[in-house]
Amino acid sequence: MLVRFSVGALALALVLATAGAQAHDETKYPDLRGQWRRLGSGEWTPAGQKPPLTPEYQAIYDENLKDQASGGHGIEPSYMCLPPGMPRAMLAYTQMEVVITEATTYILIDHINDNRRIFTDGRDWPKDVEPSFRGYSIGKWLDEDGDGRYDALEVETRYFKGPRAYDTTGLPLHRDNQTVVKEHIYFSKTDPNVFYDDITTIDHALTKPWTVTKTYRRLDNAQPEWLEMNCAENNTHIHLGNENYYLGADGLLMPTKKNQAPPDLKWFRQLKN
Repeated sequence: MLVRFSVGALALALVLATAGAQAHDETKYPDLRGQWRRLGSGEWTPAGQKPPLTPEYQAIYDENLKDQASGGHGIEPSYMCLPPGMPRAMLAYTQMEVVITEATTYILIDHINDNRRIFTDGRDWPKDVEPSFRGYSIGKWLDEDGDGRYDALEVETRYFKGPRAYDTTGLPLHRDNQTVVKEHIYFSKTDPNVFYDDITTIDHALTKPWTVTKTYRRLDNAQPEWLEMNCAENNTHIHLGNENYYLGADGLLMPTKKNQAPPDLKWFRQLKN
């Protein structure tokens, strides 16, 4: 069957298609191209600040520190190659890339699956979400100074699973995983290569919402190198029961703490000397 289109209808279709393709106006967003790294300490707690932990979780944290001092890992889980999750992912242990599209802002961090999707398409919270270490993030771009360009991103992240800790010290989040993380990401007025993230954690292990600010700088590299971070490769830690052991260079199991008991071998036939 021969189908006829008028010139006017065809032109209208082309205009609509072009308008749809150009819906994402990159000039409205900050230029975040390139490679970014965190500035400052790899610990979550700012220098001199005491985390507002409840008495119960302060005791858990103190016991964890004692175990770490004796050679253990305490309750810090990432040595087993579990993803750090949120909010710890924003410590950006390795290089970070930010990719902005109209519907989603991607924060890409090649460190034990720390990549994040922040949905900015106006959606509401889904009724059924599979919990994850990084959670589910909804954000909104803001024009705070009214100049017609976005200069801030507000984000809220929910729906977590654990175990998670803020950093390698084992600073704990509550086991119920009901954490809510709110972020206000904004950009330096004087240096286009710097942005900040005010990160507020709301968690039942805390006596109040807790805000820390992390700073990130763009590296001066026209062609940045993106390195693979594969935690499982050459990982010598072996977690058995509630204990962590170490795989020595000879392939034999070694203790990580003084006077550490060996694992239970009841399921193995014991050889007599």
